[in-house]
Amino acid sequence: MAPKALILVDFEKEWVTKGSDYFVGDLSQLVERTNKLLDFCRKKGYKILFTTHVEKDYKDAFAPNSDRVSLLDGLDKKKSDILIVKNKVSPFFKTNLEKELSGINSIVVAGILTNLCVRSLVQDAYDRDFEITVIKDCCITFDKKTHEFTFADLKATREEINFLDLKEFIQ
Repeated sequence: MAPKALILVDFEKEWVTKGSDYFVGDLSQLVERTNKLLDFCRKKGYKILFTTHVEKDYKDAFAPNSDRVSLLDGLDKKKSDILIVKNKVSPFFKTNLEKELSGINSIVVAGILTNLCVRSLVQDAYDRDFEITVIKDCCITFDKKTHEFTFADLKATREEINFLDLKEFIQ
């Protein structure tokens, strides 16, 4: 079996920080599903990569060295997992993600925000000829309409991408 990777995009505390312009709400169910995804992928030998978004010049949201850019509580990150810190929407832009994916041709994606950083990763990975599976219910954005539109639009323009719910993926 060819090497595979799971990429978890921006599962960071900014999204659950009350008062933040980026507050998404309670993500405990998302974390629970994502931990099941992590467990499944680890057992299958996937390389596990996390990204976090940090804005170099921000003093509030996504501020460097703040608790807000650390991973969500309860997320099952292991020391052996790779952490990619990014400063732009795309996890490929000026990071070592491409190097970390060397030799891998298939990726599974989950993350926050569906319509922004997740979409950017998927588009950029598609342009690099990766086989891509997106776990829809391990992604979230501010509202259901935007979430569903993003997946529909990606599927309509890149039909090779697989869009599955967690239960479909792990069966």
